[in-house]
Amino acid sequence: MNNKYKAGLSGQEAAEKFLLNKGYQVLARNYRIKSGEVDLILQHDNYIVFVEVKFRTSLSYGLPREAVGHTKQKRIINTALHYLARHKLSENDIRFDVVEVLEQHGQLYASHIENAFMT
Repeated sequence: MNNKYKAGLSGQEAAEKFLLNKGYQVLARNYRIKSGEVDLILQHDNYIVFVEVKFRTSLSYGLPREAVGHTKQKRIINTALHYLARHKLSENDIRFDVVEVLEQHGQLYASHIENAFMT
């Protein structure tokens, strides 16, 4: 396991813990299909929430959320639609969120952007 992968995993674990503390329930982690992946799939109130987690150790490349461009959004949406169809959840309300996790001076800081993008 390389360092970048380990760092990403720790960021995802921090994001998950952050959302669990806000009352979210985990339905799936790292849901993959051939054309894409969703980091976390959760339920919150009446929503199925598809979450992209972005982890950074510095802001030299901009805010973590800025790495979720149009192409990445399309892949997440396609993967989400596959998940909904496979689990017969197509009637549920859905939302796409981004959780950015920034590590500075050994501390992790999380920021949750609800409705970060739409279908």
